[in-house]
Amino acid sequence: MNETATHMPLSALASGSSHGSQRQAQIAEIVRDQGEAKVDDLATLFQVSTQTIRKDINVMCEKGLLRRVHGGVELARGTAEHYDLRRILNFSAKMKIGQAAAQLIPNDVTLAVSIGTTPELAVSCLDHHQGLRVFSNNLHVALSAHKFGTAEVTIPGGRLRASEADIVGPSAVSFFDGYRFDIGLFGVAAVAEDGALLDLSDEDAHAREAITRNAETKILVLDSSKFGRRAHTCSGHVNKVDHVVCDARPPAAICAMLDEAGVQLTICDEARL
Repeated sequence: MNETATHMPLSALASGSSHGSQRQAQIAEIVRDQGEAKVDDLATLFQVSTQTIRKDINVMCEKGLLRRVHGGVELARGTAEHYDLRRILNFSAKMKIGQAAAQLIPNDVTLAVSIGTTPELAVSCLDHHQGLRVFSNNLHVALSAHKFGTAEVTIPGGRLRASEADIVGPSAVSFFDGYRFDIGLFGVAAVAEDGALLDLSDEDAHAREAITRNAETKILVLDSSKFGRRAHTCSGHVNKVDHVVCDARPPAAICAMLDEAGVQLTICDEARL
């Protein structure tokens, strides 16, 4: 296993952008972990006015991520797998992963990208690349690449999964099987203790399989919360990829598997140790 370490400062994120502000991401994580949070406590924690916190809360409530309770907020009902919520949870880690993954991708390549918030953020970090041909079954990924103005973007037809803006099913598998890619960039729902790659549905796993079997170089991006998380669809193994990009060092057993297989591991936060 070849290891690299990288640590890059995050660019300032405009409040109300598609990814939300850094403070909003932290608020979401606090509410998730504590169940609810008080406006006054958040203002003290972030050293800003209660008016500023209320503006953040207003944005997040309008998106359906939070709902107000007396003196504070809690997660809105039904947001456990809400795409916008997952996009901002662990945002700092995901953005670092995206920046590190972007450094592994050269100009002038064909790039297949899976569903998922971390792959989407990785694509958003490719805005200075030239000559990219991006293929994805996720509309968030496609629109992010489309905004560059320099990338050629291709998506499949088929059924759109409303909650995620993913095109899923046999059409997505056929789409990825119809091309050969220089690089496949993908995430997973979880990584099991034995290194198995896990997803939340057969549709997700089948599309990812199609990317991996048609990509010359395979890059797995995942934040450290994916280790030990539960998911039920098993497909693939962490030792069958070329690169793993993670925000923190994986469990020792996973590191040993990567080392034995010669997988390059990039740990974004290790430069701080």
